[in-house]
Amino acid sequence: MAGQSDEVLRVFAGAQDTFGRHVREAASAGLWPEPTPCTEWNVRDLVNHLTVEQLWVPEMLAGRTVAEVGDRFDGDVLGADPAGAWEAAAAAARAAFAEPGAMERTVQLSYGPRPAVEYCREMIVDGVVHAWDLAVGVGGDRAMDPEAAEFALAAVAPIADALASSGMFGPPVAVPADAGPQSRLLALLGRDPADPMRAAG
Repeated sequence: MAGQSDEVLRVFAGAQDTFGRHVREAASAGLWPEPTPCTEWNVRDLVNHLTVEQLWVPEMLAGRTVAEVGDRFDGDVLGADPAGAWEAAAAAARAAFAEPGAMERTVQLSYGPRPAVEYCREMIVDGVVHAWDLAVGVGGDRAMDPEAAEFALAAVAPIADALASSGMFGPPVAVPADAGPQSRLLALLGRDPADPMRAAG
């Protein structure tokens, strides 16, 4: 279990690093108002969304429930320094997952109890895919780390039908049979690798 947890934490850290690189690109060029494939979110909105997710991690791993945390992280959490807010939240989330025994805990998510290691896997999928969304928004390098793309695809593929019917993503996009993991992952989540600004839902 420890080896598996170490691998998950390593991929999680890599996903954070990739997203953070694009956050810095947004900050350096003032790209916060730019659109992203997530039709309801511009670049700042997307960074806010991922930052909020990081802020929840220490709370969940400390055993708090969604009700106990309440509306603490509602609205804008980026303030006047979006890149700094992201970096602080990401570091706190990484440290919380890395605490001894953290990955063996159970967290109380909005839909019920979940092993912390599986919570981290879900965070990886969101981080990997939204890093691509952010790269599109800021005009950055959209190439995913191959290991991260494989990892996220393995997590998403078994539940693709449920995700498609959830309304959280656009309908799956057709890709060639020999498409690589990155293209297959994006397509399952309603993103068109060949037309990045096509609405992803």
